Order: sequence, then structure tokens, then C-alpha cells
Amino acid sequence: MKAIVISAYGAPEALHITELPDPVPAPGEVLIRVKAFGLNHAEVYMRAGAWGEVAAVPGIECAGWVESDPSGQLAPGTRVVAILGGMGRTRNGSYAELVTVPATNVVTVNSPLDWPELAAVPEVYATAWHGLFGNLGLRRGERVLVRGATSSLGQAAVNLAVDHGASVLATTRNPAHAPLLKELGAERVLIDDGDLAAQVRSGDHAVDAVFDLVGNNVLRDSLASVRPRGRVCQLGFLGGFEPVRDFNPIADLPTGVQLSFFGSAFVLGSPEFPLTDVPLDAIYAKVESGAVSARPVRVFRFHEIVEAHRVMEAGEALGKMVVIVD
Repeated sequence: MKAIVISAYGAPEALHITELPDPVPAPGEVLIRVKAFGLNHAEVYMRAGAWGEVAAVPGIECAGWVESDPSGQLAPGTRVVAILGGMGRTRNGSYAELVTVPATNVVTVNSPLDWPELAAVPEVYATAWHGLFGNLGLRRGERVLVRGATSSLGQAAVNLAVDHGASVLATTRNPAHAPLLKELGAERVLIDDGDLAAQVRSGDHAVDAVFDLVGNNVLRDSLASVRPRGRVCQLGFLGGFEPVRDFNPIADLPTGVQLSFFGSAFVLGSPEFPLTDVPLDAIYAKVESGAVSARPVRVFRFHEIVEAHRVMEAGEALGKMVVIVD
């Protein structure tokens, strides 16, 4: 099979197309013929070596059909999506014509959407769903601040929160991106200068919850942005991996405010966080109807993977990008 491998940790040019033996599914695994895969910032970190030693073939999600299922539960040709399960991290991932995935991380899909549209949804929407409704317990009528909203995961969170009946404050560092977030349904767009707490508290815009993708370097500010007894969930590190220096719960964690973390790469598909909890079929139906804007903003071909990573690393995508496997 053809596969994209990391030849050495570093720049996008480290990605090369090569031939590898076809993988063989072990018991409890499913072999998938990959038709398209989504691009995620996690794969940039893995390619660059920021997460230590990882699998040779990147890729944490895909859409395709079942080639083989040793258990017999999924018939060959069944349309599926697969998310994580160690893909790209502890086992070869989805940047390939074929991939083996733990059966717990494979979900059948009934949507008639094309492969690129199917591949644009799984990881970001499963993560956004767990962050909003699992960790934050977001309720209809509440106000949520989505920090890092122009990323593909941020846009998924805005879409799901608005569809749920919540009010959304969305952030971006670039004022030119504000119209995009307003179009997704954000009540208000804030320009993130690192001091959002003052902006949020101005006027009647106190928030019940913060969905934070920027990460450690704004954690104190996110905690100060939420109302008393509010909730903050950190899900990303768009601002970098530098740890929070001298964090002191007495000084930095407001009384009654709940802080949590959701690391999708390590838990999605586990017994505690099963993929069956995520209403993927309902989300796909909303994409079909246009109620949720989740179609890919750009589609690359397999041989364009280096350019795709350049665009993703530069933050130029403004939405979900996918690669089709010819």
C-alpha cells in the first residue's frame, strides 16, 4: 500500500510517500480502506517531534469502508469513520491506503455525504461534543466563550453550542476573521489580546463556561473570564506547550469555578468515553441539511500532503481541511 511517513521529525518536508506492506488486523481490530482523512494540529505536533517518538505513519482519523473485520461484526464494504485509538501515536495512522484501528474506535455511518465531507467531522466534532456537553455540561440558554474559535475544533464548538441553543462569544486574534464567526452564529466576537477577562466583564457579557483551545499561556485569564461557579475546560494548546508557571490554586483558581481538561487523543473510544456517546449520525444529518456548517474548506490530494501541512501549520486554513486518497 501507499503511505505517508515521517522520515525525520521536523518541517512539513519530512513527510514522504512510500510503499509499506498491507497491515493485517488482529483480533479486536478492523482493517479500513481509507478514502479520505481529516487534517489535525495534533499531526503537526507529532510530525515536529513535540510529542516525543510517535508512529511512522501519521493520521488520527479517516473515512472509508471496511476491508476486513476478523470479528465478523462489520461486513466488507461497510461505510465507517475511525477516530484515534492510538492512530498516528502508538500505531500507524490514517495517512495511508489501509489502516488497522481498534474496533472500539470505528463507527458505521449512514450519511450519503461524500468521503471528504465525512472525513471533516469525526475528530473535531467528537472532541467538541465531549468538551461542551461532557466536561462543561453546557445547557440551553447559557453563554459560552469559545477561545480559539477560528480553528476547526473551535468552529465545531461554535456550531454545536449555537445548535444547542446556547449563546456564544467567540475569539480570534485577527479582526478580519470576525465575519466568519458571526456567520457561524456567534453572538459577539472578541479580539483575543490575552486579556479577555476585561472584555468579557464589560457590559452584560458574563459567561457560564469557557471552551479554551489556546491553552496554558491564557489559563489564568480564562479562569478570570467566567462567572462565579462557572466552568472552564481546556482542550488545546494553540498558544504553545509552555507550562503555567507558578500556578497557585489559592491565588489563581476562583472559588467555586470548575477547571477540567479533555484530551481526546488519549481517551476517545475508551470504555469511559465511548464513541457511541457522540451523536455522529445526527451531526451528519445537520451537515446535510445545512444546519451545521462542517464541510471542508479545502481538499488536498494524497501527493499534496506537504503543502497541506504548510497551510495547516501557518494557520491559513480557517476551517477543516481534508485529504482524499486516490
